[in-house]
Amino acid sequence: MKFTTGSGETIVNIKTRPVLEDAVTTRLASGQGFALATLNLDHLVKLARDPDFRAAYKAQDLIVADGNPIVWLSRLARKPVELMPGSDLVVPLCALAQKAGQSVALVGSTDDSLRRAADSLQVSVPGLIVACHIAPPFGFDPEGPEADAILRRIDASGARLCFLALGSPKQERFAARGRVMAPKVGFASIGAGLDFLSGNQTRAPRWVRQLALEWLWRLLGQPRRMLLRYIQCAMILPGHTFDAMRKRFE
Repeated sequence: MKFTTGSGETIVNIKTRPVLEDAVTTRLASGQGFALATLNLDHLVKLARDPDFRAAYKAQDLIVADGNPIVWLSRLARKPVELMPGSDLVVPLCALAQKAGQSVALVGSTDDSLRRAADSLQVSVPGLIVACHIAPPFGFDPEGPEADAILRRIDASGARLCFLALGSPKQERFAARGRVMAPKVGFASIGAGLDFLSGNQTRAPRWVRQLALEWLWRLLGQPRRMLLRYIQCAMILPGHTFDAMRKRFE
């Protein structure tokens, strides 16, 4: 499914969970790194406005649909993709890494949250090795010298799968940099996924997610942070809906 973003297009190129798991398994086995992005409406807003973000997205090898509107638009275009929120991918991808005999790294949030997330993952995936966890300082540049030092540390740790909980667009820009600095590492941008595992943040209950109302849960919990974001997302929906209808007949 293609989405028009600024001067180009962004493609959800991984349609289902089995396809994603096969791609990650193959890359872990061959020692080939990757960057995994989880596309949502907020990303589409940023992609239309930010050329640096578009450049970072072009460096992503695997792109999945994170958000019901992306899935609905794909169905409208008759090019359906499966919903794969980044937060839902952490444990399954860790299981693939453990099965492949590879360790993982955690980057983002706070030291305390990362330690608790690591403990949670090792309970969920027995035998999983968390080679390192790194909480960059607030305001760090994902393409600056400090980021390069973190990438060298990840690479030296032996980890071959790294979860990035830095928020967008930092995590995607960091992953794009990682494809150059640590080409054997797979970078998965998963937003608040590690904070959910650690208990540092509370995710919407499963029944709320099943009703596709997680956006409302987040809005009620963080109105100042989320209101403007959702207004901007709503503003781009008509254009993407029209584009999906056009693709329906291609």
